[in-house]
Amino acid sequence: MEVDNEVRLLLRFHKNVPQKTSVLLSKFIAFSKTKQEHYYAKISGNHIWLHIIGPEKKYFSPHLHLELETPSENETHIRGLFGPDQTLWTFFMFLHFIIAGIFLVFCGILYSNYVLKNALTLDFTLLGLMVIAWFSLYFIARQIRHSGNDQMNALEKVFLEILES
Repeated sequence: MEVDNEVRLLLRFHKNVPQKTSVLLSKFIAFSKTKQEHYYAKISGNHIWLHIIGPEKKYFSPHLHLELETPSENETHIRGLFGPDQTLWTFFMFLHFIIAGIFLVFCGILYSNYVLKNALTLDFTLLGLMVIAWFSLYFIARQIRHSGNDQMNALEKVFLEILES
């Protein structure tokens, strides 16, 4: 899967498999019960999460979330989503909210200073820094996604091996 040309940070895919959902689910259950050195599967209903574990797990390691849907009796539609580690994702969302909060506060201060005809240089500087910080977070997230590209391909390979088993 080529990720460098994607604007989205979370990569999604869809796959139709000509097998019953229960058969596919049993394959994933069998995989989760075997002792894997590098991968871990968690299953809840028709949702499956594949994680990288062990010494290969890094802060940029992705996980794969799969959702099995049953459009017809002998077919399964699989929705897949590659995502970052939940801790890293939460940290990035925290930073986004902090930057947005600072941006909104200084928009209010800018408006007040404009109405009072005070100097606006500091306000515009801080607003510009917040915009730069937002873009920086986006490019950092793209770099993290690029770093996890090989592991994402490995997770996709494991997913396809489970489907073929």
